[in-house]
Amino acid sequence: MALLTCQDLSLGYDGKEIVGDLSFEVNAGDYLCIVGENGSGKSTLMKTILGLNSPISGSITAGDGLKQTEIGYLPQQTEVQRDFPASVWEIVLSGCQNRQGMRPFYSRADKTLADENIEKLGLSQLKKRCYRELSGGQQQRVLLARALCATSKILLLDEPVSGLDPKVTAEMYELIERLNKESGTTIIMISHDIDAALRYADKILHIGKKIFFGPAREYTEAFDGFGAAKGGADI
Repeated sequence: MALLTCQDLSLGYDGKEIVGDLSFEVNAGDYLCIVGENGSGKSTLMKTILGLNSPISGSITAGDGLKQTEIGYLPQQTEVQRDFPASVWEIVLSGCQNRQGMRPFYSRADKTLADENIEKLGLSQLKKRCYRELSGGQQQRVLLARALCATSKILLLDEPVSGLDPKVTAEMYELIERLNKESGTTIIMISHDIDAALRYADKILHIGKKIFFGPAREYTEAFDGFGAAKGGADI
C-alpha cells in the first residue's frame, strides 16, 4: 500500500491555482525528486503534504499506517535560523517533540535516538558545539539528524543542498542516498539539480507547463538531459 496517494490535486493560494490535475503516489522505500520551474508549486505541494496548506481540490491520503507526526521535514533555512544559538545536541533532540505526547520531558529513549542519529550523520565531535558556529554543510546534517528523530519512515527535503559548495553537495547527496538504500527511509526531495535527480532518484515528479510522474529512466524520454521539455517548458 502506498505511503502517500495524491489524487487530482489543485494547489494554490487564496483560491488562485498554481498547479492542477496532479496525481501520484509514493511507496515505502521510494526516492522521489520533485523538479520544475520556479514558482510552479513545488514548495506549495510539500507544505500541503505536511498539512500546512490545504489543497484547493483533490486529496492527499496517507496509507500503510503513516501518521502526520511521522513525516520528517528539512525546510530551506532562513538567515535567522542559521544563527540559532543552541547546541547541536539540543537541536537534534528537539526532533523528538512529536514523540513526547503529554510528557513534559524527553525520555531516555528520545535521548538515545538523538545520540544514534548524531552518530549516524557523523556529528559526534560536534555534539556540544553551537549550531550557529557550524558550516552550512554541518548545519544541514544537524537538521537532517533532527528530521530523523521525528521519523525514519519518510523525509521531505526542500532543496537540502542549496548554497553548499560542490564537495559538500556531493557528500549530502551520498548521505541521503545511504538513508534511502541502507535504512529504507522514503525520500521526497525538491531539487533544481536535474543531473543529481536522475542519478539518485528512482522516481521523478515534474511540475510545470507539463506534468510528469514516473520512473527516472522514463523522464529522459519526455525531457532532455538539461531539463528542457520536448514540448518547450523549461525548468
